[in-house]
Amino acid sequence: MPELPEVETTRRGIAPHVEGQRVSRVVVRDRRLRWPIPEDLDVRLSGQRIVTVERRAKYLLINAEVGTLISHLGMSGNLRLVEAGLPAGKHEHVDIELESGLMLRYTDPRRFGAMLWSQDPLNHQLLLRLGPEPLTDLFDGERLFQLSRGRSMAVKPFIMDNAVVVGVGNIYATEALFAAGIDPRRAAGGISRARYLKLAIEIKRVLAAAIELGGTTLRDFIGGDGQPGYFQQTLFAYGRGGLPCKVCGTELRDVKLGQRASVFCPRCQR
Repeated sequence: MPELPEVETTRRGIAPHVEGQRVSRVVVRDRRLRWPIPEDLDVRLSGQRIVTVERRAKYLLINAEVGTLISHLGMSGNLRLVEAGLPAGKHEHVDIELESGLMLRYTDPRRFGAMLWSQDPLNHQLLLRLGPEPLTDLFDGERLFQLSRGRSMAVKPFIMDNAVVVGVGNIYATEALFAAGIDPRRAAGGISRARYLKLAIEIKRVLAAAIELGGTTLRDFIGGDGQPGYFQQTLFAYGRGGLPCKVCGTELRDVKLGQRASVFCPRCQR
C-alpha cells in the first residue's frame, strides 16, 4: 500500500509538470472507487489552471483555481504522467489531460483509492481530524509521550494512529521501532519519555530517507515519473521475518499487531 513516502514521491514527480498547466479535459472510465468519483468532475476541473500540488498525510491535493482534487492511491494505485492520447489499459480509470500534451493517469487495480472534489479540502471530513505531519516541528517525542500516557495498546498501532501522527504506515513504523530499539508489542503507556524522544527522531529519519530513495516498491508501486522506489533495499525488519537480524544475527520474529504483520528482533528491541 502506498504510504507517506510513496505519496510524497508521487507529488514531487508530478508537481513540476502540472503546476501552472491548464486542464483541457478529464476522462473518467470507471467511477467505482472507494467513494464514487463525482459525476461533474470533468465540468469542475476542465479549463482550470492547476496552481499547486500538495500532500496531507497520504492524500494528494491538486489545487486548481477554484477547488481541489483530493486523491488517495488506495491499496495499489498510482498517479503518473504519460503522453496525452496514450491508449488506456486495464484498471486505468482516470485521465487528466493538460494543454502541455501530457496527462495525469490514475491507475487502481483494486479500486480502493479516491478522487474527490472539495472547495475547502483541509476541512474535508477525510482530512479534518488528522494529526500533525511527521516531518514538521509539530511532531516530536514529547507529543508521543504525552498522548501515550495511560494507553495499554501496543506501541506500533499507537504510532500508526493518524490522530497521533499522520503517515507512519506499517513499513515505516516497523523500521523506526527497530532503529529505536523498541519492541513493537510493548504497551504505549509503558515507554519512557527518553525512548519516545529517540523514536520520534527515528520516525523522521526513516521517512526522510525513504522519500529520498523514492519510496518502497514491494509489488507494483511507481512514482509520478513512472519509476519504482528503492527504499526496500535498506529494510532492516519489514518483510524479513525468519531471517537473521542485520545487526546481531538473531532470527527476526513475526507477530500480528492490530491486524497487521509486524517483524522485530527479540534481542535488539526491548
